[in-house]
Amino acid sequence: MNILVIGSGGREHALAWKLAQSPKAQKVYVAPGNGGTARSPHLVNIDITDVKALADFAEREKINLTVVGPEAPLAAGVVDEFRARGLRIFGPTKAAAQLESSKAFAKDFMKRHGIPTAFYETFTEATAAHAYVDKHGAPIVIKADGLAAGKGVVVAMTLAEAHEAVDWMLPSDDGDNKLGVQHNAGADGQAVPRVVIEEFLQGEEASFIVLADGKNVAVLATSQDHKRLLDADEGPNTGGMGAYSPAPVVTPNVHAKAMQDIINPTLAGMAKDGIPFTGFLYAGLMIDAQGNPKTLEFNCRMGDPETQPIMMRLKSDLVDVFFSATDGTLDQVELQWDRRFALGVVVAAGGYPLNPKKGDVITGLPAEADDAMVFHAGTQLVDGKVVTNGGRVLCVTALGDSAKLAQQRAYDYLLGIQFNGMQFRHDIGWRAINKPR
Repeated sequence: MNILVIGSGGREHALAWKLAQSPKAQKVYVAPGNGGTARSPHLVNIDITDVKALADFAEREKINLTVVGPEAPLAAGVVDEFRARGLRIFGPTKAAAQLESSKAFAKDFMKRHGIPTAFYETFTEATAAHAYVDKHGAPIVIKADGLAAGKGVVVAMTLAEAHEAVDWMLPSDDGDNKLGVQHNAGADGQAVPRVVIEEFLQGEEASFIVLADGKNVAVLATSQDHKRLLDADEGPNTGGMGAYSPAPVVTPNVHAKAMQDIINPTLAGMAKDGIPFTGFLYAGLMIDAQGNPKTLEFNCRMGDPETQPIMMRLKSDLVDVFFSATDGTLDQVELQWDRRFALGVVVAAGGYPLNPKKGDVITGLPAEADDAMVFHAGTQLVDGKVVTNGGRVLCVTALGDSAKLAQQRAYDYLLGIQFNGMQFRHDIGWRAINKPR
């Protein structure tokens, strides 16, 4: 059968790589793909990003299954367009994708349905937002309400940082929008700049991701990523500098609480609100010292770089899994996992995260191995050479019998890769290595 994966990042490379391993997959297209998918003999890049043009392509090429990777096409209604044409696609509708595309929608939803999360207030005026910050102090979290390409959340450790974030996310008196965020429409249909300001939660973060068919879920392996740019969790926040699976912090008790208090009520709440949720549901958890999880955020897609180690561990046929998900029969699916740890190290461009440099030639890329793989994200193929084309360039991922061995294998596999300005953390997996499994 013919399969289409929408997106261009490391997440999409990993999904397409796994789908192509199925004996049922005849052709796997990636739209628009990247340098890694372009080099793969099992994948075909197509330079299409427009929603209607993607649906036209799916009709023309008789695509049997489409999987959506990133959030922007979901927020643009790609699932609605495909379904209107009778095309099989895995992902949430535009209305359901508001769980990610609107922080205010998500927080109001969680409050309405009793899902544990941080206390919060939503603001459209800077004066009121500044007053709230002064009242509650720091640390405090400021979130832009809308898609902001990963730049919409500031964990402000001081009052000065919090006030600066408010000024950055809400337009000034002259209407200047410094963040460039894609705001969501208000009741009158107009785009309304909003910020959500919420309490700072203490604990350890983990990624809890499930596949949902509207009623049932299949739970993916747990994972944990590293947001800070530098070793020892220092430096600025990023989209993620590496990840590993499983995450020891998600104990059986935490897993049960996450399902009972967060995932199941979310599926039930969306159905009750008339917006049944299908697709990847990603709950970013903050787990306190007592093992109680709260929801930091929802995403309507798999995480990046969590996808890469999760796909390395998945033994089930992913085509079968997605067909069950789109048929509404996920209750009949039991996912099979490699017992080993998987760990991925992100290699980023010089200047990342603020001003990533593009166009540098990448050399020394190793061949795919049984226990290791280089997934591409910010790359493109130019005149037969792979060059940098984004902030997070590669995710070097490996399997090992322990977190320590997976870490050692990933860093050994990375050794020959070179390009100007490349940067990566040297301690990915340190939390798992310092904890018993």
